[in-house]
Amino acid sequence: MQSIISSERVALMVLSCMVCYFAHAQRPANEIEISKYHTDTIYQRDLIDIGKRLLNVKPPEDKDSTGKKFYFSFLPFSTAVPGGGHALITTTTAGFYLGDRKDTHMSRVTFTPYTNFGQRFGFPIRSYVWLNENKWVIDGDIRILKYPHDTWGLGKEHAAEDYLRMDYTYLRVYQHVLKRIKGGFFMGGGYDLDYRMNIRSRDDMPLAEYTDYTHGTSNKGSSTSSGVSLNLIYDTRANSINPWDGYYANLQWRINPKFLGSDESWQSLYFEAKRYHRFTKNRNKQNMLAFRHIFWTVFNSKAPYLDLPNLGWDPYNSSGRGLPLSRYRGKSLYYLETEYRRDITKNGLLGFVAFTNFTTVSGPESTLFGTWNMAGGAGARIKFNKNSGTNISIDYGVSKHFKGVSLSLGEVF
Repeated sequence: MQSIISSERVALMVLSCMVCYFAHAQRPANEIEISKYHTDTIYQRDLIDIGKRLLNVKPPEDKDSTGKKFYFSFLPFSTAVPGGGHALITTTTAGFYLGDRKDTHMSRVTFTPYTNFGQRFGFPIRSYVWLNENKWVIDGDIRILKYPHDTWGLGKEHAAEDYLRMDYTYLRVYQHVLKRIKGGFFMGGGYDLDYRMNIRSRDDMPLAEYTDYTHGTSNKGSSTSSGVSLNLIYDTRANSINPWDGYYANLQWRINPKFLGSDESWQSLYFEAKRYHRFTKNRNKQNMLAFRHIFWTVFNSKAPYLDLPNLGWDPYNSSGRGLPLSRYRGKSLYYLETEYRRDITKNGLLGFVAFTNFTTVSGPESTLFGTWNMAGGAGARIKFNKNSGTNISIDYGVSKHFKGVSLSLGEVF
């Protein structure tokens, strides 16, 4: 495991990179507030159009000049879930405008409840809301989960087949409010709570013995991290459901003191950057290379085990396609992913993606930036709602010891 000093040096390096990133990405304010992407959806087709045609439905025209219309997408499906078994999952995505779409980006709220009608359930609500004229952005994440899944300790100390099955009930409440400072740059703060109850191993070996990590793995069976965070966001995407151009960067410094209810005092730094590069000027055609970087680290050796940086637990749980959830965990994690996106049909109804990702974590048998883990795959895209840009995403990912299919609404990042 890396020392605290080493983590601080890496954090300073990331902060320096972020400054350079902002300097490179900065544009005039009017270009940021009014996206260059204005698609004419009359030339596009989605599943709603096909349904209207089959049912001979002709709704009245709606000019919707204010842009305050809601666009809903709904997808029920059954899938395999971490920890074994299947669950019924229902994903609902709402895209909407809280101002004139000429100067206000599209907001999104995603609700993805699931259950196996037994010992597994979840009620996650994720929101990213732009207020009028993009003056404020509100970022929220509320979850109540009964979530059995597997863990592999720190770094690469355990082989792929040597996992420990664990179970717990999880409450997450994250709420961040940020004000626009200039252009696409926002600054604000928020509150972050991670409360896990009834933490236990489903196998004979206790979690503390398996991980050789004492914090958040004790027999008391609970873990609480309650803190405040400073948040910086740079966002020039007009639509976060399906970005067609722009930049995104998110820096969060989180402090979890005991007086706010945390079991131990600890801090963390999370940084994520995304870039969308288009190869065509045709705004009705998808031909893009997207990529993102994630760096995540903690600064105190007393951070609870389940709060340590780990694969698949970024804000949208979207990292690590082609790898099991939580396959790699450590005090520091870096993740790089690239994806090529392109339409198959001229009307945008069908498309495809190809992706690859690389992960490195600190741990007993691995070093940050010294030990890498790779995965990749491809996927199909079906346009569900052209007005919000919502796609049905079907991805097949593979890695050295794992392969699997994932299904979702909206792009992965």
